[in-house]
Amino acid sequence: MMWRSIKSLTTSSSSHILRRGYASEAVPDRKVAVLGAAGGIGQPLALLMKLNPLVSSLALYDIANTPGVAADISHINTRSEVYGYSGEAELGKALEGADVVIIPAGVPRKPGMTRDDLFNINAGIVKGLCEAIAKHCPQALVNMISNPVNSTVPIAAEIFKKAGTYDPKRLFGVTTLDVVRAKTFYAGKGKVPVAEVNVPVVGGHAGITILPLFSQATPKANLSDAEITALTKRTQDGGTEVVEAKAGKGSATLSMAYAGAVFADACLKGLNGASDVVECSFVQSTVTELPFFASKVRLGKNGVEEVLGLGPLSDYEKEGLEKLKPELQSSIEKGIKFANQ
Repeated sequence: MMWRSIKSLTTSSSSHILRRGYASEAVPDRKVAVLGAAGGIGQPLALLMKLNPLVSSLALYDIANTPGVAADISHINTRSEVYGYSGEAELGKALEGADVVIIPAGVPRKPGMTRDDLFNINAGIVKGLCEAIAKHCPQALVNMISNPVNSTVPIAAEIFKKAGTYDPKRLFGVTTLDVVRAKTFYAGKGKVPVAEVNVPVVGGHAGITILPLFSQATPKANLSDAEITALTKRTQDGGTEVVEAKAGKGSATLSMAYAGAVFADACLKGLNGASDVVECSFVQSTVTELPFFASKVRLGKNGVEEVLGLGPLSDYEKEGLEKLKPELQSSIEKGIKFANQ
């Protein structure tokens, strides 16, 4: 777990940490770029990536205020060197040589705002950033956090295709927060230790397109159908729960930063050759008839090593799968259309 590594990092010699889990070889140098690093998700995400011992260089980019964030985070006594880049003129420098690019850039949801309301602003931001990625670090693993992920991932794919750099193994929609929520809510309701819980979440990353597969959750908890239905709804509406609780002052930034850091850590472990790294992610897929779909993915040295199937579904989950498809298809098509207009 990343967090065990972080705890060790502050209590052990760095040489010991850099060798852990990789025989006697040092962990390779890895550059991570965070685009939107001065924002509500970007700042805590940058902090968490600074704590990750697999990162050697941390590039923080935003349209403004990044030098201050970078200066602040750079004082933390962990392995990575931190560099701040501000404004479009410095975007290329931020991206050069990046192994992983994390994109939390964009505007957050406000009360009463759907993910679709975010679309035009965030789609334009993502388009510009992906054009720069294609130019400056086409081999990087791209972790898309900017919402609506169901549309921004297809936008990124189209931009990379136009540039001749698209590799479906290297583009990920970060749906980890849905998994994090499903685990937390399931553990609370089922009274099982949260650290041991695993729940696959498939589909997309908005409303009913989020389909937690509680029938496959481990360890098993004896929950009624009504409780499973309520847990599913709560997982789907998790973002709205936070938006409403913050009463107009923001959306899910801290839990999203945690989830983004967990997924980036998995990508880095895969790049470094760790075995059996599996996370759910929204990727190009043949698991259903839809061109993009979130399911369990095995990560490795080239990004996606294998897109795993859905496994056995309950009748409730089969019904949810059929319900989500039209909405997810529509969001995907919207992204593709935007990228090609």
